[in-house]
Amino acid sequence: MCRSIKTLREPYTPEVTDADVQAAALQYVRKISGFRAPAAHNAAAFDAAVAAVAAATSTLLDELVVRGTPRPAPAS
Repeated sequence: MCRSIKTLREPYTPEVTDADVQAAALQYVRKISGFRAPAAHNAAAFDAAVAAVAAATSTLLDELVVRGTPRPAPAS
């Protein structure tokens, strides 16, 4: 669907930044909405969707367990 969105999990990407997650979310929302940049009357909905997708992406990446990749120990 969005060929420009890269895989953001190990081992494909050793370190994922907030900018990586934000860029992927923006590309996804652009593709789904059909807008590269929304009109002013749609900007709030567009921005909220990007934020929601970015948050869901961060949650997903934080919770994924990749076989063979050690998970960091929980903080005490």
